[in-house]
Amino acid sequence: MADDLTPAEAEKEFWKSLKESNTGMLGLDRPGYHHQPMTGFGEGDLGAIWFFSRNDTDFARDVAAGGQGGGVDGMFCYQAKDQKVQACFHGVLSVDHDRSRIDKYWNPVVAAWYPDGKDDPHLTLIRFDAETGRVWVSDKGALGFGYEVLKANLTKSAPDVGGVADVSL
Repeated sequence: MADDLTPAEAEKEFWKSLKESNTGMLGLDRPGYHHQPMTGFGEGDLGAIWFFSRNDTDFARDVAAGGQGGGVDGMFCYQAKDQKVQACFHGVLSVDHDRSRIDKYWNPVVAAWYPDGKDDPHLTLIRFDAETGRVWVSDKGALGFGYEVLKANLTKSAPDVGGVADVSL
C-alpha cells in the first residue's frame, strides 16, 4: 500500500485481518487503566467486535458498572500476526448477552474458560462498537521493509513502508 491509503481501504484491510488474527489489547479508555489481551470476533458491517469474558473479572465488572447509560468508553489496539495491519480504535464497550452471537462464536478455546458451557453463570459477552480509529497497512513484508530502510539511508529520504488512514466505523 502506498501513502495514499483511503479510509475505505484501511477499514477493509482491518476487518479482513481481524478474521485471520483476532487478538488485540482491549480496555476502558481511562487514565491509568491497563488493557488486556482479548480475542475478538468482528462484524465489519456493524462496526462491532464481540469478546467473551467472565463476569467475575475486573474488566467485565467495570464494563457492566459503566454501562447503565449505554456503555463505557473503550479502546482496542490491534496488530496482525503478520504485522501487515496495525490499528487502534476508540469506541463504546457494553455487556451484550446476545445468545445468537454466543452460539456463532463459541469454540473449544472459548469453552475452556466456562465449565458449564454456554449456560455458565459467569459467561459474559462484551460488545465493542468501534467509532473512530487509525489503521496502518503495509504489504511490503520483511524483505520489502528492509529494502525501504536501506534505500532511505542511501538516498537520505523517508522509507515507503505503507499507508495510514483515519477511519470512522
